[in-house]
Amino acid sequence: MSVQNSESNSDSLISVEQQRYATWLNWGARTGLVMLIVAFSAYVTGWLPAHVPLDKLPNVWGLPTAEYLKQTGAPTGWGWLHMIGQGDFAGLLGIAWLSGSSLICLLAVLPIYVRRRDWVFVALCMVAMAVQLLAASGMLTAGK
Repeated sequence: MSVQNSESNSDSLISVEQQRYATWLNWGARTGLVMLIVAFSAYVTGWLPAHVPLDKLPNVWGLPTAEYLKQTGAPTGWGWLHMIGQGDFAGLLGIAWLSGSSLICLLAVLPIYVRRRDWVFVALCMVAMAVQLLAASGMLTAGK
């Protein structure tokens, strides 16, 4: 049995939007994995300097967060972006990419729903994107 990906064929096993979402998510995940591997390699080889030297890391690793931040001068929130050139923060770019990949996927399927005039799914995509952006903004914090 073959799988057809035609919008006009309602008998297909995989819909066009499922295929598009999966394709974009696959590339997002692969790209994120490569980013993580490159950043980690740059960190452990010393190609990128570390904010917290590797030999000091065991001394601060088990500290409570507030004490760790105080002793290392590490940033909070999106402050890590300013330190992306340091090995121990470079990996966060891959993590941010992976966590944001679903936004790109939702943007990719949105035109399909608009073209079909499937306003419920358009609204669901928009709400999902808004929730993710709000969560990433840092406006929703606890314990501060």
